[in-house]
Amino acid sequence: MKVVVLVKHVPDEAADRPSGTEASGTKVFAPDLTIDRGALSCRLGALDENAVEQAMRIARRRLDVQIIAVTMGPAGAERSLARALALGADEGVHVRDDALHGSDARATASVLATVVARLGFDLVLCGAASSDSGMSVVPAMVAEHLGVPVACDADAVWVGEDEVLVRRDADGFVEEVAAPLPAVVSVTERADEPRYPSFRAIVEARHKVLRTWSLADLRIRPETVGANASATVVRSVTPHPGERPAVLIEGASDVAAARLARYLTEHQLI
Repeated sequence: MKVVVLVKHVPDEAADRPSGTEASGTKVFAPDLTIDRGALSCRLGALDENAVEQAMRIARRRLDVQIIAVTMGPAGAERSLARALALGADEGVHVRDDALHGSDARATASVLATVVARLGFDLVLCGAASSDSGMSVVPAMVAEHLGVPVACDADAVWVGEDEVLVRRDADGFVEEVAAPLPAVVSVTERADEPRYPSFRAIVEARHKVLRTWSLADLRIRPETVGANASATVVRSVTPHPGERPAVLIEGASDVAAARLARYLTEHQLI
């Protein structure tokens, strides 16, 4: 069984952002208002780590599983692939091309689907959403390009000989969905928590195969991807207001309630 895990190189929300830059949180924007990942400390997406761990869980139950991590991004994205390899992926594929800059979800899904089709697959796993854009649409778009079923927001995944079964929390009740293989599945933070890689796994990851493919390698015309071909465009960005300092309201219950109501009103929080 071949499991392809789609991963993304995203800004590290816990890292300090560079000073003197226009930013929302830790997201620093380039002149064209796309995220300038080269100016940021980035990491493998948290939910993508869950997806790799889910692939490893499948591999522990079967002996014939090959796990390939795939990412699309600039040079620094290799670090996220290295993390995926340390977490257990057998190989990595980095799609890197200057023409990809500014690609929206539609263009990204098209490129990723081309890579997956070229590799061949039985199952595609990915995080339910990325922490930088959070659109949650790429898994379904990839499945549409590949012409296979998709099951999104899976909290647990089981793989049989010819089908995949997922369980998910659907607004207060548990839902189980089955789909024939091959298929695409996106996982939530409630899926198996990724284990921290051992030192030995980190060292061994350096010797695993990591391929870099350009658009030419994939036979994709540059004019069909990137900012010029994207269906969406960012017109403006607005910095997120900083967190308000904590306020301690003391006094008897009636006095404290009046102070709280006044504070909420003055700060337009109600």
